[in-house]
Amino acid sequence: MEALASAPRALSPRASPAALLVATAAAARRRSAAPICRASAAAGEETPPAAPKAADATAAPKKILKKKPVYSMKKGQIVRVDKEKYLNSINYLSVGHPPFYKGLDYIYEDCGEVLDIRNFETGEYALIAWVGIPTPPAWLPTYMLIKSDKLDYERI
Repeated sequence: MEALASAPRALSPRASPAALLVATAAAARRRSAAPICRASAAAGEETPPAAPKAADATAAPKKILKKKPVYSMKKGQIVRVDKEKYLNSINYLSVGHPPFYKGLDYIYEDCGEVLDIRNFETGEYALIAWVGIPTPPAWLPTYMLIKSDKLDYERI
């Protein structure tokens, strides 16, 4: 045990950081030195190094731009909720309302405005706020929304 503690060993076969710096500096000096041609060596003239290849110029990483997602609706659009699709969805079942619950009829009958649209892991969702109804906005899947071309002024 004493022999192991007294004899320090390197944990990895790599060289020390100082040795790496010296080695890379020496390699850089060798690369930067211009090669001397044999015919001109007698005259003492040096030849210029070769021009860099085109592949080296294109080796720089290109910036990749993300494409904007294409949504099925626009912000500010007027929509209604399809009753059959909503009652058969996981969104309705997760709320836990009893059958034939009348408290949500405003989402089928009244106008709602799209405030925001996002793509989540489960699909495309829209944030809907209902006009004239004092309730917070709700995220609903866009497949259960019915687009409305004009406002229905009779109900407002």
